[in-house]
Amino acid sequence: MILDCAIIGGGPAGLTAGLYTTRGGLENVTMFEKGMPGGQITNSSEIENYPGVTGEITGMDLMMPWPEQCQKFGLKHEMVNIIKVSKSGDLFTIHKEDGTTQDAHSVIIGTGSRPRRVGFTGEDELFGKGVSTCATCDGFFYKGKEVVVIGGGDTALEEALYLAKICSKVYLVHRRDTFRSAPNTVERVNNTENIEVILNSSPDEVYGDAMGVTGIKVKNKDGEIRDISVPGVFTFVGNDVNNQTLIQEDGSFLCDMSQQGEVIVDISMKTSIAGLYATGDMRIAAPKQVVSAAGDGAVAALQVISYVDELLN
Repeated sequence: MILDCAIIGGGPAGLTAGLYTTRGGLENVTMFEKGMPGGQITNSSEIENYPGVTGEITGMDLMMPWPEQCQKFGLKHEMVNIIKVSKSGDLFTIHKEDGTTQDAHSVIIGTGSRPRRVGFTGEDELFGKGVSTCATCDGFFYKGKEVVVIGGGDTALEEALYLAKICSKVYLVHRRDTFRSAPNTVERVNNTENIEVILNSSPDEVYGDAMGVTGIKVKNKDGEIRDISVPGVFTFVGNDVNNQTLIQEDGSFLCDMSQQGEVIVDISMKTSIAGLYATGDMRIAAPKQVVSAAGDGAVAALQVISYVDELLN
């Protein structure tokens, strides 16, 4: 059996795509997700910025009803890792880790990205417990408190400016003596009273207790250690896009990609390959928010319904 649509990835984008494709009339739709559906957001301890959701709710609680809602309309979930997506003629082939394959008329891919870790002691252990990679998601929890931001690019400085509006003080730690950000952004940072810039320094160790982060030790180029007591540490050293499934036998990508490894799409989530759509964090200019990923999934699904209808009729 050839699938009408294969959905790669079971986060908010993939699940929403599954809901819209099946409810929109496609009968053979399978979502391939190696683990339980939900995506990165299931690791978040509290969600406050998803429209319509009030009160305390975890990322896991938010995503719990989504698979059931999708499966109600006929979405199938296959728990397997997809190692490659290829195309020959009008048909896509989904290559599974177990060695089997599945053909499909269209593909919606939403395998997301993962924040790049800095690599200092305690980072992994306290991730989600005071160490964060999303100021928009978690900044409000530190309202009126002091936080540390690590990084020197545009994102790090922009997030430091964002946090400065919420927090009493922001320590901006960068390993070099100059920033790799736009000059006007650097100027804004330097003119913001409650941002203290700490250059030529790198995080050495973040530490805490059962409640989470309580402080971080920062080492400068001379080896001197500065101990900063804060409940929150934000790291912004880039993202690694999960684009492995698009790599072909010759090492090239199935579709056009940016220099950062993100999938290039238009406003309809179309890639350079007919029938292939990319959604969520893996596509260019992604806001990296649950509500945006869900929107991407809906847009791609509506496009797929039209594409498959045209292809088969």
